[in-house]
Amino acid sequence: MKHRSIRTLEKTGLLAAGLVFFIDAALFISSLTENGNSFICSLPIFDKDDKTPTAIQLHAILHYATSRTTPQLSKDEISLAFDVLKSRAPCNFLIFGLGHDSLMWASFNPRGTTLFLEEDPEWLKKALQDAPQLRAVHVTYHTQLKQADDMLTSYKSQTTCRPSAAVLRGNTQCRLALSNLPDEVYEREWDLIMIDGPQGWFAEAPGRMSVIFSAAVMARKRQGPGSTHVFLHDVDRKVEKAFAEEFLCRKYLVNAVGRLWHFVIPSAVDVNDTDDASFC
Repeated sequence: MKHRSIRTLEKTGLLAAGLVFFIDAALFISSLTENGNSFICSLPIFDKDDKTPTAIQLHAILHYATSRTTPQLSKDEISLAFDVLKSRAPCNFLIFGLGHDSLMWASFNPRGTTLFLEEDPEWLKKALQDAPQLRAVHVTYHTQLKQADDMLTSYKSQTTCRPSAAVLRGNTQCRLALSNLPDEVYEREWDLIMIDGPQGWFAEAPGRMSVIFSAAVMARKRQGPGSTHVFLHDVDRKVEKAFAEEFLCRKYLVNAVGRLWHFVIPSAVDVNDTDDASFC
């Protein structure tokens, strides 16, 4: 959710118009048809029993109709995650990073729980002023991108980072564990996790090392039915790719579009794996 990057006016105008048309068409066409097989009617912006648009959906339409800034992900990247949301909503959706696409994601899961975690308090304040319906909280990261290589090579020597022992809340001994997140993050089981933050493009940035590791731990610790869908953006960058292959695992990679990878990670209780030295 790289909120500091602004695309050209021409591109943003086209994308904004496309997103507005997409949502608006869904609202309009669904009100005219009773065909349950219609693609539009199958979109997750509607509950099966309630086709009334929610406040956040209407706010999203207004926002993208009047804004010159649009989501940083491409249309194909958005569609990849959208197709999963369509099948799972309403669901629990955890997103690392708060950006110009936040209203879009929340409007796609209007009757579920969508929670954003953002490291920049000033950007968080501004975003919530513009869209108070969003559920977003400030989080602090204790890593720097320049530490990535050392963290990747040394974590196996830390017992509390091992697959069978790894937990998150209060796990200060494992440098990769996000141990101080809001309680809600630990207490919910997340059906979808989107990783597009924190910043990870300069040496002193937090990087996404601990986020990728923690997403893997959340997925493995899942107790409810089904697997966890994890989306990782910016896989063209060295750190994102290396940590994804180490913790999210190539064998769980089910799709890739542009710079977005989609993993479906089963719970550890559903996997017969006795190797405690590796996540993959």
